[in-house]
Amino acid sequence: MGFAFSLTRGCLWLHSNSVLGNAARCGASRIKPHDATQLRRAQALLWLHEGWPATEVADLLQVSRQTVHNWVRSFHDRIDRDLPDRLLDTPRSGRPATALGIIDPLIDAVIDQDPRDYGYRCTVWTAPLLGRYLKEVHGIETSCKSVRRAIARLGIRWKRPRHRLGLRPDTWRQAKGGSKTA
Repeated sequence: MGFAFSLTRGCLWLHSNSVLGNAARCGASRIKPHDATQLRRAQALLWLHEGWPATEVADLLQVSRQTVHNWVRSFHDRIDRDLPDRLLDTPRSGRPATALGIIDPLIDAVIDQDPRDYGYRCTVWTAPLLGRYLKEVHGIETSCKSVRRAIARLGIRWKRPRHRLGLRPDTWRQAKGGSKTA
């Protein structure tokens, strides 16, 4: 079983005569320099093939020993794929897509209108109300934090109204630095 690396025309080539027990596969595979995951896994497989203990390989690559064993298992399980594809992660669901760019135009289209026109009992849009609108009208569930970020990206600013009495106290001029009589 032989592995060899060579660098030509800005690409790393992983050569194998038999890829970890797969004698039917021969030839060379191209791994692009920006595919760091593939390079790390290829290096781990090469070191394991040369007889290095999994613990040392894990320490050198700064991953756990179990991760190295998982890489070997997934490499063996994907025997029907090309070599570079065998070194990649499998697609997974992961974290849901962000609301970045999705909710911005929706908020921009509605922010200048009165929420009462949409059946809400408020006179101004708030982040929680916009989140509720996005969920009810467009079927997009977002957090208040995402809505606030979208509002900030759009450059929209507003202040909450101050609830103060319209009458001034008798001493308001004095508080502002004026005289008692006026």
